[in-house]
Amino acid sequence: MNLVCRFPVPVICFLSLSSCQWERPAQVHEFTGLTMGTSWSVLVNAGELPVSRQEMQTEFNATLNRVNMAMSSYLPESELSRINDRDSTGWLTVSASLLRVLQAAQEISRSTRGAFDVTIGPLVNLWGFGPEQDFTVPGEQQVNNARRLVGYDKLHLDAAAPALKKAHGGMYIDLSAIAKGYAVDEIAGYLDRLQLDNYLVEIGGEIRARGVNDKNKPWQIGIENPVAGARSVRKIIRLENTAMATSGDYRNYFEKDGSSYSHTIDPRTGRPVTHRLASVTVLHPSTMLADTWATGLLVLGPDEGYATALENGLDAYFIVRTDTGVQEESTPGFQRHR
Repeated sequence: MNLVCRFPVPVICFLSLSSCQWERPAQVHEFTGLTMGTSWSVLVNAGELPVSRQEMQTEFNATLNRVNMAMSSYLPESELSRINDRDSTGWLTVSASLLRVLQAAQEISRSTRGAFDVTIGPLVNLWGFGPEQDFTVPGEQQVNNARRLVGYDKLHLDAAAPALKKAHGGMYIDLSAIAKGYAVDEIAGYLDRLQLDNYLVEIGGEIRARGVNDKNKPWQIGIENPVAGARSVRKIIRLENTAMATSGDYRNYFEKDGSSYSHTIDPRTGRPVTHRLASVTVLHPSTMLADTWATGLLVLGPDEGYATALENGLDAYFIVRTDTGVQEESTPGFQRHR
C-alpha cells in the first residue's frame, strides 16, 4: 500500500465556456495512473512531444515510485518506514530528497507555531487514520502518552550530512500532508527540462499548472463545496504558472456515538479539530509548500489561520461553516486568480 490521500480532492475541471467537462482535443496529451493511495494525471498542451509518450509515462512512474520509496509510511521497505522503525536517537543518514521535504516541513511548523507537524504520526495512528485504519476514540491518558512523542522541535536535521536525529525512539514521522505536493513538483521539473511550456500536473488534488490550456487560456480549476457525500463546484479559479492545494475535514472522518471525528488532528492538543473551518485552498509557486500550508492553516482554524495567511503573504481561500450554511473569505492575493 502507498501513501494515503488524507485530504479532499478538489473537483478538477478543465473548463470550456459552457460546461465543466474534460476536453480531449488532439493536441492535449494525457497521462494517468495510480500512486500514494490516489490517482494522478498529467495534461500537456503541445502539438508534438519532445520524446515518446512511452518514455514520458515511464519517467512519471519512476518519479512517483522514487517518492513513494523515500517517503511512504505505508510501504514497510520505504526509507521513511525504516527510519520510523529505528529506536535509535543517534544521527541517521537520509537521502537528499527526504531531507529537503523535512526541512520544508520544519519551516512551516515554525511558521504555524506547531499546527503543522510531521512528527504527528503517533496521534494519527492512535485515532485510527494511519496504515492500520482502525478508527477509535482514545482515552485521555492515551492521547497524553502519544502527545509526548510528538513535537517538531524534537526532530533535528543536519543538511550537510544529510542526516536526521530523533529525540526519542518512539518518534513516528508522517509525510502524507507534504509528499504529494513534492511529487507534483518533481514531475513538473521533468516537464520543464523537456522545455514544455503548457501543462497541468495533479496528484490527489494537489495541482501545478504552467502556461495555457488548449483554448489558449489559463488552466481553470473548480474548488468543490465542503459537503460530505456530494461533489459540486463552488468556485472556479485560474491557475497561471502556480500550484494549488486544498485541505478539508469533510472526506476523511469517522463517527462514534453520534459524534464526528475528523482526520485533521491538531498536534498541539492531540485531538481532531472542532472549529468551523471546513476547507482551505492555498496557491503558491511550490506545490509542496501549498500542500503544507493548506494543512497548517486548516488546523489553525478560521481566525488564526486567516491571520497567519496574511502574516505570511499567502494566497489563501477559506470556507467556514456557519449556523445557516457556509461563508467564504480570501486573502487579497488569492482574489487575483478569480
